[in-house]
Amino acid sequence: MKSQEPKTFIQTNLGKIAIYKRSADSDKTPIIFLHGVYFDHRLWDLVTHSINDRTIVTLDMPLHSQSREITKPDWSLNDCANMLIEILDSLNISKVIAIGHSWGSMTILRAANKNPEKFDGIGLCNMPFKAATPRQKRTFKLQHSMLLFRNFYTKQAAKSLYGKSSLKNNPDLLKLLQRSMHILSVNDIKQTDKKVILEADDATSLIQHLKVKAIALKGKEDYVPTPPKIETIIVDGGHISPLEEPIRVIDLIRKLTVTKG
Repeated sequence: MKSQEPKTFIQTNLGKIAIYKRSADSDKTPIIFLHGVYFDHRLWDLVTHSINDRTIVTLDMPLHSQSREITKPDWSLNDCANMLIEILDSLNISKVIAIGHSWGSMTILRAANKNPEKFDGIGLCNMPFKAATPRQKRTFKLQHSMLLFRNFYTKQAAKSLYGKSSLKNNPDLLKLLQRSMHILSVNDIKQTDKKVILEADDATSLIQHLKVKAIALKGKEDYVPTPPKIETIIVDGGHISPLEEPIRVIDLIRKLTVTKG
């Protein structure tokens, strides 16, 4: 039996983070989901609706949707990793299976390296792990100059994030990006891109030294490379696999949970 708990806020080193918890009367390991930039906890709806046998936690990452009260101005991905551990401790979750998309995966990777005892397994969907190149930094600077034209910017972001066939076959994918992205201010977008993408350290060594069971997933048209030394599932589409290929993401979760509680 499961119950839907209302949104709550947890105070972390970054500020107040909005948490959505669906409790289940089960001793199976809970699963927590972390979304990527421009989206919010609803990114996972197609995935979480299929899981009925364990407690599910989703959240809004810093500055996104309801996590507006971010009080640390100069934060980093390491702060996000600490945030995740603080949330687990606040919820009295001693062990978790963590599933991330992009920024969420980057956060989980760092948290699992620092506190491997907290994780029964991790799923890393569409995870950037290379440091941004000078060319990428110039591209983002140019793109940010177009933020005043929000609809145009969002459409361009959709073209770079989703696979071409995904957008063609499912125009609602653009609406889902608009739904969450329009909550973000220009400064929210610039700050998030800066902290998550432009200032992110190369995480190759973290992947190579990982002591937690991990499975990665990426789209055929995804701009991120295949991570080394991790079993990686290649799916159709681009960078937003939880919306483009939710069934394949569910399969990843099943692989992580098949030998777990």
